[in-house]
Amino acid sequence: MKSPELITISTFRSTADAQIAKGILDEAGIESMIRSDNAGGMYPALAGADLLVNAEDVERATEELRQTELLPPISS
Repeated sequence: MKSPELITISTFRSTADAQIAKGILDEAGIESMIRSDNAGGMYPALAGADLLVNAEDVERATEELRQTELLPPISS
């Protein structure tokens, strides 16, 4: 069985910010996960937190987060 491809749709400054976005996606029925390297919690400001979704959910997830202004609008 092939594993789904995960795509980073945004990188947030903190895990807390990424958790808020993940909650919005959860409410919309979109599975997501957070990837962050913070040395096991010892250095929470070490790096940002990536929010990942399945490749087939990228467009829908991006639209959900844009509606809540957690992602900037697409510039023309």
